[in-house]
Amino acid sequence: MKFSEKWKKAFDTRDREALEAMIDDDFAYVRHQLGKELTKEDIVSIWSSDGQRPERRDYRIVYENEDILVTHQFIDFLSGDKESVMVVMLLRNGKLVRMETGATPLKA
Repeated sequence: MKFSEKWKKAFDTRDREALEAMIDDDFAYVRHQLGKELTKEDIVSIWSSDGQRPERRDYRIVYENEDILVTHQFIDFLSGDKESVMVVMLLRNGKLVRMETGATPLKA
């Protein structure tokens, strides 16, 4: 099974154990809009929580190989804001080691 397939399943089902197994201990999630980096524990806690999530639409794989996964999606936030989001995931030894996002605000 490709990394992207395992990733989508773990993310969609909020499977904490699967997410932890897929993310390297040295992981960094770079959030350019906020000028902030999140750690593995930060992001696993957010992604596996039971709280409400923004709606993700039209999720697609742009490119994937053993070193990188690039995805695109549209996000509808609970506030009513909408964004087009490109996600770049760097992989090492089959694990996610770095993630960066680029987002473009859309008209509501």
